[in-house]
Amino acid sequence: MTKVEISFKHLPTTAVSDATGGHTNLRSDIKPLADHFKLAGRVVTVRLPDGENGAVLEAIRAANEGDILVIDAKGNTNRAVAGDFVISLAKGIGVQGFVVDGVIRDIAAIRELDFPVFSLGTTVAAGNKNGGGKVNIPISIGGVTVHPGDYIIGDVDGVVVVPQEDAERIVMAAEAKLEKDEVRAQEAHVNGKESILAYLDKVLTERS
Repeated sequence: MTKVEISFKHLPTTAVSDATGGHTNLRSDIKPLADHFKLAGRVVTVRLPDGENGAVLEAIRAANEGDILVIDAKGNTNRAVAGDFVISLAKGIGVQGFVVDGVIRDIAAIRELDFPVFSLGTTVAAGNKNGGGKVNIPISIGGVTVHPGDYIIGDVDGVVVVPQEDAERIVMAAEAKLEKDEVRAQEAHVNGKESILAYLDKVLTERS
């Protein structure tokens, strides 16, 4: 695991979003299946034809330990891109999680596997395996373009993509933002109501 990957694992998505200017946040309807799910790592991209999921197996086979499958399923909510068996295969070889512009199934079993999945929700219907999907090509998911090797960070607040060429700069900016926020919190709360009012007056004066 690289230093950048370790850093992203300790950063909240809110700080990463602030550092990117909010330009690479996925749509808010792509949500974790459980509030405690968090992921941060490199991307393996998958593009699926409508209702298909065969290329997900190809992506699992191509993934390295710690990678995250980011799956462009065209927003299809009728057929699942994966169920608990496919998820168990991914987890078994060290894939860290899935981010899906589509749906999965077997949600209870996936929660028991404690495998982070971020998706549009669930369905009872299996996907087709007629072929046609692509792995490790540029895709669009949640309104954001994602390239193989980019980084993706997800938690209960949402999901953010970080282009690989910007990763070190974004880590530094996010860490600086957290430090600034800590200083602000200490300033605002040091003397209870008195310091809160002083902080509000300061901000409002700066804005006027």
